[in-house]
Amino acid sequence: MKRSLKLFCLVVVAGLLLSVSAVMAQDAVTLTLWSRDSNQAFVRQLADAWNETHTNQIEVTIIPASEFVARVGTGIAAGEVPDLLPIDLIYVPEFARAGQLTEITGFAEALPFFDQLSPSHVRLGMYDGKLYAVPFSAEGSVLLYNKGLFEQANLDPENPPTTWDEIYEAAKAITALGGGNYGYYFSGNCAGCNAFTYLPMVWASGGDVLTEDGLEATVDSPEMRAALEFYKKMWDEGLIPPGAQADTGTDFFNAFAQGNIGMVGSGAFSNSLLKSDYPDIDFGITYLPGQEGGVSSFAGGDSIAIPKGAKNPEAAFEFIAWTFSDEVQIEMYAKAGQLPVRIDLADNKYFQEDPRLTVNAEAMALGKTPYSFVYNQLFNDANGPWLQMIQKAIFDGDVDGAVTAAQERFTQILAGQ
Repeated sequence: MKRSLKLFCLVVVAGLLLSVSAVMAQDAVTLTLWSRDSNQAFVRQLADAWNETHTNQIEVTIIPASEFVARVGTGIAAGEVPDLLPIDLIYVPEFARAGQLTEITGFAEALPFFDQLSPSHVRLGMYDGKLYAVPFSAEGSVLLYNKGLFEQANLDPENPPTTWDEIYEAAKAITALGGGNYGYYFSGNCAGCNAFTYLPMVWASGGDVLTEDGLEATVDSPEMRAALEFYKKMWDEGLIPPGAQADTGTDFFNAFAQGNIGMVGSGAFSNSLLKSDYPDIDFGITYLPGQEGGVSSFAGGDSIAIPKGAKNPEAAFEFIAWTFSDEVQIEMYAKAGQLPVRIDLADNKYFQEDPRLTVNAEAMALGKTPYSFVYNQLFNDANGPWLQMIQKAIFDGDVDGAVTAAQERFTQILAGQ
């Protein structure tokens, strides 16, 4: 009996020693993180804050945004796998279907605030009933408007438009001011820009471009046709500056920053830029509306995943969980003007100082994101069906032909043709 007890104790002690050794070994790891250069400043800030307070360290590798998806794909295929991978949420379904991400369903659902994470990020992190990524950074599209021009046009700057007709009337009044002022702006030669700022108007009206599973096209709808007719009307009546037609996104923000544009679809990034670099522009932020009301937003930003074959998945998830903490979400995200990825923190002490950011955070929380395995081909390609439809409908005036052609090409791409 004593011998058995002694043996049992030795086994327990040995187990504890092994556990301690494992923890010590884990504490000593260096986690590798690959990120796009477009958000490297914030990524490095997070990594530095983590490194100052944790034994595990993070080593950041920055990759040009234009090369990121291809670089990650070839790296994973070759066995060169980072531990942490922040990636534009639109690409997560494609990476998950390709078997390149680690399933994290159990880890994520154990988080006490899992049900408060950005719904669109979580939805796009799902594949075949399992979760492969969670939110890392958030963005939401909104309607940005110039309060000064609203006042000059005898419009109430505290009551921005809530329908398409109200946008049209406000745009007409601002354009009538003359002096190079225009009521509305959009980057007419930028595919991604118009997914971000035009598509929410279709969603808010009850339409969509894809089915819930992303496998079928629903472009040809009354809501899509009406939205294109709305933009065409503003273009035909000269409420949008001529330069918008050729803008590839270079002036997506700059056009409004010049002070002579009444309204433009934009995102949270514009808030901090306007406040810091253009303090003379009194601006407001409101929701992108539907035809007769309703609101929507394109929920953008990055999700973070642990690639398949990562050497330190549990340590990697500790970092991910840390980014969701109140302290990080408020003192690093919100304080810097970044939208928290937890919707319960949209109302925080920093955003209370500037309610425009709260509107932006709430827009992101109620927004949508297309779930697609071929997002780039559909929406981002400069020669793809999304931009071709917008240009043919608005600038060439052929709404019917544009929608019919887009529905057909969407269907072909989704079928792998």
